[in-house]
Amino acid sequence: MSTVGDVTRWLEEFAPSSLAESWDNVGLIWGDPRAEVARVMTCLTVTPRTAQEAIGERAELIVSHHPVLFRATKRVRADDRETGMLWDLARAGISIASPHTAFDNTRGGINDGLAERLGLLDVTPLRESSGPSTFKVVVFAPRESVEAILAAAFAAGAGTIGAYDECSFTGAGIGTFYGTEGSQPTVGRAGRREAVRERRIELLCPASALVPVLDAIRKAHPYEEPATDVYPRHSVGSGQGAGRVGRLNVPTTLGALAHQVGALLNAPGLQVVGRAERQVERVAIVCGAGDDFLSDAVRLGADVLLTGEARFHRALEAEALDIGLVVAGHHATERPGVEDLAVRIGKAFPALTVWPSRREADPLRTNP
Repeated sequence: MSTVGDVTRWLEEFAPSSLAESWDNVGLIWGDPRAEVARVMTCLTVTPRTAQEAIGERAELIVSHHPVLFRATKRVRADDRETGMLWDLARAGISIASPHTAFDNTRGGINDGLAERLGLLDVTPLRESSGPSTFKVVVFAPRESVEAILAAAFAAGAGTIGAYDECSFTGAGIGTFYGTEGSQPTVGRAGRREAVRERRIELLCPASALVPVLDAIRKAHPYEEPATDVYPRHSVGSGQGAGRVGRLNVPTTLGALAHQVGALLNAPGLQVVGRAERQVERVAIVCGAGDDFLSDAVRLGADVLLTGEARFHRALEAEALDIGLVVAGHHATERPGVEDLAVRIGKAFPALTVWPSRREADPLRTNP
């Protein structure tokens, strides 16, 4: 049976935590990675309503787009309005993982899904990801210690390539060292240069697991000072990064685009900045609260920015910069991604029952 750790490792492979914004909190936030899982619920936010649904439906894992415990929390009490649901989830043995902005930014993530729904062509990120999503870890060790080091590194999260786990490469060589005064070499003696037959071990490691993997290697290694190298792996033109921008197959007007977005995202109360008859072809997209990307949209020649939330003064800025702005709602721009993610997890783990929350709803409603 699959575990919580299996699902969260898959999430890391699909939406690497290195793609998350620096202020974010992503990954397995609440629960036990060793716990078995048969039922998974996705949702936009863990609320008392979605928490009770997960408990009632006997889920073992919630994959919530927005992270819980986003701000520092000094206590978790059952009688507290904000943390009581976490107490209930803990008693029910339900873990919580959040991909948040890593899911926004990854290839096939929320912003790509919105671009696909609009039929955009030549889609690229608004801000290309600059950080490495994976590292190559190289460590040198005596032959008899290789298996112990590999086992420790694999258990800590290294060695996954696509659908394959426990991947590594090992080569033979000669290592030299000179133990200075105060050293306690495992092999040879201090005060002279030693030459030792060693193995070079290479593994791939996701950015999120780098620290625990290096710690596991050090604990499993027999040497006082293990020789370890870490190489960042940059994916050039990976298509990953924040936001998206692309062009419509057929140019339209701002008013017509707004109507299309409202119908696609079930967002009848969306707001628009700009003339309804304005011609638009190049569209920028940032799900959720994405009005900070307005200058990026202008820089890349977009005619309009579609996002979930925008502040009043950002709307004035859009007007001054002569770029259209379509504000469809935070829930409306991100809920489709939550539904898509349930399908993806179900395909990756066919034995699991996976569903998007059926009780979740937008707290903001249009007054009839």
